[in-house]
Order: sequence, then C-alpha cells, then structure tokens
Amino acid sequence: MPVAWGLGENVGRIRKARNLSQEELAAAAGVAVDTVARIERGERQTTRTSTLNKLARALGVEPSTLLGILPPPHEQAGRDVADLRRALTASTDIPGLTDFTDLRETIPLAELRASLNYAWQSYIAGRHSELLHTLPVLVADARRLVHEAKGARLNSAYAVLSGAYRMGAGTAGRFGLDDLAFIAADRAIQTARLSDDPDIGIAVSTRYLAWVLVRQGRTTEAEQVAVRMAERVEPRMSDRDSRALGVFGNLLFNAASAALRSERGDRAGELLRVAQAAAVRSGRDEVTEAGIFGPHIAAIQVVDQAVRLGDHEEALRMAETVPRANGPMPAFWEAGHRIHLAAAAAELRQERRALTLLAQARDLAPDWVRYQPLGVAVMREMVDRATRRRNEEFAELAEHYGVL
Repeated sequence: MPVAWGLGENVGRIRKARNLSQEELAAAAGVAVDTVARIERGERQTTRTSTLNKLARALGVEPSTLLGILPPPHEQAGRDVADLRRALTASTDIPGLTDFTDLRETIPLAELRASLNYAWQSYIAGRHSELLHTLPVLVADARRLVHEAKGARLNSAYAVLSGAYRMGAGTAGRFGLDDLAFIAADRAIQTARLSDDPDIGIAVSTRYLAWVLVRQGRTTEAEQVAVRMAERVEPRMSDRDSRALGVFGNLLFNAASAALRSERGDRAGELLRVAQAAAVRSGRDEVTEAGIFGPHIAAIQVVDQAVRLGDHEEALRMAETVPRANGPMPAFWEAGHRIHLAAAAAELRQERRALTLLAQARDLAPDWVRYQPLGVAVMREMVDRATRRRNEEFAELAEHYGVL
C-alpha cells in the first residue's frame, strides 16, 4: 500500500481541520494531552493500536488514514462510475457488450435533445451526481435511436449520441479516469462524422480529446491536435458562426495549456493572444456546448496562465482588470478561476484572501471543486501552516476540500 505523510502530520492536520485543540482531541479520545502533543511533534512515530483507534474514532476517520495508507487510486470513483463505464464501452460488435435489446423503448429525438441539454447544464454546473445517474441512460437511448432511425433523422440521432459521448468524456476526465475519457472522446469524433453537422461536431469532439491528451501528459500531441483542428475551423469564423468561434477559441485554450505544461510559456502566451484577439472581436461571452468563449473567458485564461507560470502578484493584479461577463458564466469555470487566484494568494502568504477565494469557489460549484487537485492542495497548505485550530468556517472548508 502506498503511504502519504506521517502519523504526526496526519493527526495534526485532521485535528485542525476538525477545529479541535490538542486538549479537546485528547479528551474526546480518552488519552493524555501529552500523548497527542508528542505524536504531532513526531516524537512518537509509532503508537499502541488502542491509542491509534481512539484517536481515529475521535477524529472520525479510519486508523489507516492516520497512518497515511492510501487507498488504491480512484477506488471510490471506480465504484461511482460503473454504470457510465458500461455505457461508454458498450458495443453491438462484441456479443455480450450491447446495452439494449428492446427497440420499443426508443425515445423521440426531441426528448433526447432535451436530455442532452440537461446533461450539458449539469456538466457546466458541476453536478456530478446527476451526470452519473443520467448519462448512462442518455447514451443507451441515443444508441437505440441510431439503431432504429433512417435518413436525416439518423444523422440527427448521431449528433445527439456524439454529444452524449462528449459529456461522458468530460465527466470521466473529471473523475481522473483519463483512459475512459479518451475512449469516449474518440467515439464522439467517430459518431460526429455521421451527424447532421459533421464539421462542427468533429471539431467540438476533438476539443474534448485534446483536453484528455493534456490530462494524460501527452502535451505535444495535444497541442498539435488542437492547433490543426483550430486551423480547420477558422475559415468558418468569417461567416460569423458563433459555434465555430467558440470551438476555435477553446481549441486554442487547450493548445496553450499543453504548451504551458511542456514548459513553453512563450508559445502558450502566443496562442492565448490569438484567442484573446478573437474573443475581443466577438464582443460578447457565449456559453454553448461548442465552446465557452468571449472577452471575459479569454481574460480569465490569461490570468490563470500567469498563476501557472508563478507570476502570482501579476496574476492578482490582472484579475482586478478582467472585464465583466455580459451573460451568465458556468459555475465550474468561475470556480476554477477562483481556485487559481487562491493558489496565487497562498503563495504570497495572503491567507485570508486565499480562504475567501476557496470559499467562493466552493459556493459556486460545491460538487465540482471536490475533484480539483489544486483546490485540495491549497487548502491542505492552509491547514498545514496553521499553528493552532482556527474556526468553524476553516474546518468546514477543510472538510469540503477533502483535506481529511
């Protein structure tokens, strides 16, 4: 089993996250205060099983958590996404892997489109529990309609199926299941080729694929894929196609992220400048499944890049000049921006500001932030720095970000 941190570090961190003093923990566990203090100072690297169990019960965790024994990666996520995994990997070409048998259950196209839109709204709101419940059914229903439909209706059914696969790719990626996300994004591209608007469908699906490649650390491939698709989409921008503009900008965001992770900050800046110029020309922020794009969004990307480059003071300064959005923005996007700003504030030892930003991110997208490593890392840093217990709000934030 992999191990993270020592017994003393874990007891101290979780105690502070629970808003307990050493005296209160000792009283709740029925052990001496000196025992707690010596464990946290690292003077006792081992402890009796009975003491370990008492401390674990008082802190509301398993003994293995205090010992720093990590569960297998994505163990909980693997259980949560079992139905989604089956839906995304189902195939009529492999006996036993099909996900439907009764065509009498075919759902009307209009109803499927409404279900896809609902899934998209859940996705941008970061409502993962709803996605895990509704997406498997949506994928299966779309596949049934593709099997049954003919002519133009078949092309429309493929468009819905491609969108469902994209939502599956995004959701799997958020749970850290990048290989499953890649499969779903690839299927989204293949089904988009048969849809009623293949050019845009393929471009949007490729955007998800590029995002997955970045997550997999395949940064060179991610940049190439995103840039080449952006070049294919760009001519349609002259027709004032808002979907083409959105996917063009988001592909450049993906490419810039890939370049930055390859430690090519100059290239990332160049790509973001092109995207920002296109956003300014558009004059408005739009939120569609094709892309979330506009002056406000592009400015946020520039600020977040400064954080990633370690220019924390400049990032916080630029954040003050980000133009206001001229429409409602996705909760997860705004929450992510605040997490980046919290990271910058934490690096500058602006603890109160960092905590305020983490609280804002939590309030914007409470479910989504739980799966964001940067937010967890910043909150953990805040807890580790605390020399004493803080307050209930601090403890609630630590609980929400999973620092326990």
